[in-house]
Amino acid sequence: MPIDFKGLHVVTFESRKADEMAELIRQAGGKPVIAPSMRAIQDIIDWDTGCADFVLFTSATQVRHVFQVAKMDGVERQLLEAFKHVCIGSVGPIASRAITEQGLTVDYEPDTPKMAHLVREMARRGSDLLDKKRTAFANGVDTGKWRRIDMVWQPGVGGQPTIKDSVFMKACRRERVPYTPIWIMRQAGRYQREYVRVRKEVTMLELCKSPEVAAEMTLMPVDRLGVDAAIIFSDILFVTEPMGLNLEFVKGEGPVIHNPVRTRKDVDRLNDPDVNELVYVFDALKITRRALRPDIGLIGFAGAPFTIASYMIEGGKSDHYVRTKTMMYRDNATWHALMERLTKILTEYLNGQIAAGADAVQVFDSWVGSLSPDDYRRFVMPHVKRLIDGIDKSAPVIHFSTGNPALLPLMKEAGGDVIGLDWRSDLADAWSVLGDDVAVMGNMDPVVLYTSPKEIRAQVQAILDKAAGRPGHIFNLGHGILPDMPPENVAELVDAVHELSAR
Repeated sequence: MPIDFKGLHVVTFESRKADEMAELIRQAGGKPVIAPSMRAIQDIIDWDTGCADFVLFTSATQVRHVFQVAKMDGVERQLLEAFKHVCIGSVGPIASRAITEQGLTVDYEPDTPKMAHLVREMARRGSDLLDKKRTAFANGVDTGKWRRIDMVWQPGVGGQPTIKDSVFMKACRRERVPYTPIWIMRQAGRYQREYVRVRKEVTMLELCKSPEVAAEMTLMPVDRLGVDAAIIFSDILFVTEPMGLNLEFVKGEGPVIHNPVRTRKDVDRLNDPDVNELVYVFDALKITRRALRPDIGLIGFAGAPFTIASYMIEGGKSDHYVRTKTMMYRDNATWHALMERLTKILTEYLNGQIAAGADAVQVFDSWVGSLSPDDYRRFVMPHVKRLIDGIDKSAPVIHFSTGNPALLPLMKEAGGDVIGLDWRSDLADAWSVLGDDVAVMGNMDPVVLYTSPKEIRAQVQAILDKAAGRPGHIFNLGHGILPDMPPENVAELVDAVHELSAR
């Protein structure tokens, strides 16, 4: 994705760093409008004549001064109305607070509060955000103070795109695309300031069970990163609650199940779950699909039977899966009874997500890499195959696991339109083993994002070279983003994939 204001007008205000700001804007392809407050205010009010497309605020004092001048000159109402049509950038939290005090919404605030980051990120995402804001206003949304979920699209109307235009969906179906699509596991998370801000106010359970908040978190990376697909903000373990398990997310420890499943009696006491108890996920999908740009794919997901069963048996995270494997080996009947119950609810759950608006679904088998091929074939594959066979064929299925490349041929046999690879697989070798009748997703080592833009681009190019332009490659990390990764490096990854793969 080019860092380019595309020749549009960028308004900011006279300050001791005005010349530096103007040069940064020029370098990013914009037309800087650095002016005293009154002249800049008039440019903003005259936005429809092409005088202003973006407004960048670099301090709270600047915000307050602009509105004081507008009030003194009797144009405050006109200014507020004009801000509904221009893209507002803020350098950081203090300036953003001053903007919201005026009854406006900040369209972009960089995770790093520096002027250069503000200009760069607005140049990356500003044109899309501006188009979104003006489209929303034209469709009846008050864009003065609005949320991502307030967006209203009319797919196919007036030249608006539809899901048929999605580069991500085309790649899932192994069709030719103009560039390699990318989305990133955990693309909304603790590495982002906006996410941290929300998490200070709600727990993980509260966030995921509040459909509007979950939808906002799902949409956020699309706005901030420019990825080609959104994945619904949820957790694979919510499916255990309707079954009667007591799930808690413990700070510093992760998910804990307080009444684990260890015996046949434990399996028999599980509820026969009603998938509609997970309606908050379906509602979040409906809200997200309505607000998401129509040509951006929306991914639903669930854990695979083995991974969910392991959590249920171990009671939380595990290094060696001792209790899980012991049940597999010693008590086959109990193991398969548990897997059958899980397969049934997971099939219903994924089909419910598709009915609610998911364009594709991912099956996460994050822990299955702990198994040998023989154990996978005997204890897991029949259940995964039944799960994937039962999923609505209108949505492509991404089948993802980590830790054991030897399982890839068996995963393909179990099913899936796209096979997800972690970084321990060579993409070219893995695709050769899998065959060209399946798409692949992956697979850069997440740790590369701790390095430099130069190294990130080199690693992206190496993986694109292994894909060799074949249809059906979706770029992703080999696993999720880690909590302390530099946000600017994540953005660099997205840009590199789009730019280096452009055909």
